[in-house]
Amino acid sequence: MTYAKPLPVVDAETRPFWDACRDGKLKIQACRNCGHKRFPPTFYCPKCNSPEHDWIESKGHGRVFSWIVVRHPVPRDVYAADVPYVVALIELDEGVRIASNIVGIEPEKVAANMPVRVIFKSVTPEITLPIFEPA
Repeated sequence: MTYAKPLPVVDAETRPFWDACRDGKLKIQACRNCGHKRFPPTFYCPKCNSPEHDWIESKGHGRVFSWIVVRHPVPRDVYAADVPYVVALIELDEGVRIASNIVGIEPEKVAANMPVRVIFKSVTPEITLPIFEPA
């Protein structure tokens, strides 16, 4: 069966992130010059403009910063079977925020500051999505 939902665009900036997800690791960038941790990936540090960075592995733990419960999917033909579902902004323990889904809990039970952890969902041979569940 093929994956019918939109897939992320993998480019030079994001390839290391997606490769790590495929290996079951959540990685973020850390500036070699000032130490600033960042996500999403960029070629230059937003704090000091340095192009030098490392990919560091996140522990994959964080807290719900904000969320919505999707009940009226757009486009309907792609997401109708999934409703209701949660789209959340997760603040990782490393200090960066990542948008993802929260699974394994009734949408009405999701709460601000709720602890979550990353799990990985392989959707194509190239793409594995990081999603979150209650910790």
